[in-house]
Amino acid sequence: MSQKVLLNSKEVNITLHRLACQLIENHDDFSETVLIGIQPRGKFLADRLAEILTNDYKIKNIQLGHLDITFFRDDFRRGDKPLEANTTEIDFIVENKNVVFVDDVLYTGRSIRSALTAIQSFGRPNNIELLTLIDRRFSRHLPIQPNYKGRQVDAIDNQKVKVNWLENEGEDAVYLIDK
Repeated sequence: MSQKVLLNSKEVNITLHRLACQLIENHDDFSETVLIGIQPRGKFLADRLAEILTNDYKIKNIQLGHLDITFFRDDFRRGDKPLEANTTEIDFIVENKNVVFVDDVLYTGRSIRSALTAIQSFGRPNNIELLTLIDRRFSRHLPIQPNYKGRQVDAIDNQKVKVNWLENEGEDAVYLIDK
């Protein structure tokens, strides 16, 4: 099994700041916008973006939530082992808000489809956008595209994109792994 570094720690940091600036360009003070990290891996990216927006760009009152999509997935009863749910932490209403879904890797689009269904429990958003750190553009099963992407990767199906976060794996890095 071989792996190639797609983004190192410095490049991840630069990419996160670029994504934060793009969000500010489109959402100004975030008074009508909420960030929703898709559990489990999108949580780290959403938390990091909220931290950058608050501390580095002085955006006040970022509304940040985490959405578990486990039981909204179309494959949740198909695996051999039972799936473990994560926590949903959304303590605000998304009714008439601009929702930005945040996930680390956009692959087939099925997680985003699940998130679109799951978010309806919290109200009807005015608009929904998608931010991903990595866009695997040739692997889509559904017609879903990101509004904001850190990097586009052309990976074949026997390759895996692995995003490591300092908070979880002890480093910020993105790898392309040959299985």
